[in-house]
Amino acid sequence: MDPETIHRRRWIILGIMSLSLVITLLNNVTVNVALPELSKDLGADNTELQWIMDAYVVVFGGLLLVMGAVGDRFGRRHALLAGLAIVGLVSALTAQYASTSEQVIGARAMMGFGAALVMPATLSVIVVVFPPEERGKAVGVWVGMAGIGAPIGLLVGGWAVESFDWRAVFWINPPIIALAMVLSVLLVPNSKDEREAPMDPIGAVLSVGALGSILYAIIEGPSVGWTSPEVLGLGGMGLILAFVFVRWEMRAEHPMLPIGFFENKGFTLGLVAISLAFFVMFSFMFTQMLHFQLVRGLSAFDAALKFLWLPLGLMPSAANSDRLCEKFGSNNVVSFGLVLIATAMLIFTTVDGETEYSILAVIFFLIGVGMGLTMAPSTTMVMDSIPDDKAGVGSATNDASREVGGAFGIAIVGSAVNEIYQREMVVPNGLESHSGVVSESFPAAIRIGNELVAQGNVLGMELIDNAQLAFVEGMTGAATISALVAIVNAVLVKLYMPKR
Repeated sequence: MDPETIHRRRWIILGIMSLSLVITLLNNVTVNVALPELSKDLGADNTELQWIMDAYVVVFGGLLLVMGAVGDRFGRRHALLAGLAIVGLVSALTAQYASTSEQVIGARAMMGFGAALVMPATLSVIVVVFPPEERGKAVGVWVGMAGIGAPIGLLVGGWAVESFDWRAVFWINPPIIALAMVLSVLLVPNSKDEREAPMDPIGAVLSVGALGSILYAIIEGPSVGWTSPEVLGLGGMGLILAFVFVRWEMRAEHPMLPIGFFENKGFTLGLVAISLAFFVMFSFMFTQMLHFQLVRGLSAFDAALKFLWLPLGLMPSAANSDRLCEKFGSNNVVSFGLVLIATAMLIFTTVDGETEYSILAVIFFLIGVGMGLTMAPSTTMVMDSIPDDKAGVGSATNDASREVGGAFGIAIVGSAVNEIYQREMVVPNGLESHSGVVSESFPAAIRIGNELVAQGNVLGMELIDNAQLAFVEGMTGAATISALVAIVNAVLVKLYMPKR
């Protein structure tokens, strides 16, 4: 495909990459909404449900760097098509034939493998196709689409489960993927490292081991305990492998991820800003699904609708952030975005179970605007800091920072919410036999309370009220952590991120 044709089609190519990106993000969220139905139909216990969620995240996050390198070496369009094909085929087979929780867990792991091929390819294709003067705008659109992926996933998943059953969340993928693949074959050029530098198999193994172990330890920490042998062992192994990976990459003749990239402040501070911003956003979305469903009594679909103010703020701010960066400097724009996020979280500390939704809508909107102003310039700075022949690895590093930051956010803020909930929870007299369960788990307390109400036991409603009050205390108290993280992030960016 000649350069003139590519230039003429660049905005269409951006649309195709955005569609492919949204598919990977949908898969990370839609199945979460279907977990209650999956549990009933397949008899999955809590451990199996946890693995259904975690298998995708651990495999996806663990393989990102390797799959970004595969795209650089063998062709980014080839990587994109292979990843889409894997996700689409596995989705269809799962929807049609899955009959055990183990099969769904295996399918989710394979879908994470496919998504790890897709996501780095989308951003690296955009970076290669767009000239430098338009790259900020294109990356802003990409970030905007990434921002709407999770809310759309919640909406689509809620609608599919309420209208059909859990299998519908897997049937959503194949037709959208088929469209994306056809358009990619017809319109997207195949780019790769023209030097055809050899792969780095040792670096690949080390990166998979490090990222996979660290992500798994973070995810499992809140449920099995941060001091458990499993979490300490895997977390420690992940850190050791990360250290060995860095040492190897510094000596390798053809490193997968040249460590010299981190000497560039734009690259390093961009990754830090992305990681800490997703720390706040993922943890906030995690608590809000519980808040809307178990405190305010909304269905999964109605709860997802409440999130729409976030992408409504994120999309326009991300798409127009390049103009603001030209006028005020990237560090100032990103820092201001983080201050908006911190402000929203501080407002959230005043919320209770009766707070008007209009105030919550303002909080969602502020977080969306702040995320757009943070993510788009930071991502542009990361990608502008690396050569085009490493665009896939650069994109994968960007994506990995999102995954690790988001996992840390859910784990740490979730643990703080749980700690405050356990401290504040008052078990009604007469329900001492349920004390251990309801004091440790908010969802379990609501479930047991509803069962007691259905049996005509008046203590059920008192249990529900006490649990909701304790959870809201935990939710708003833990928001202080998110506000502090955003403020520290804003200061770091203001002081050390380059203006351009």
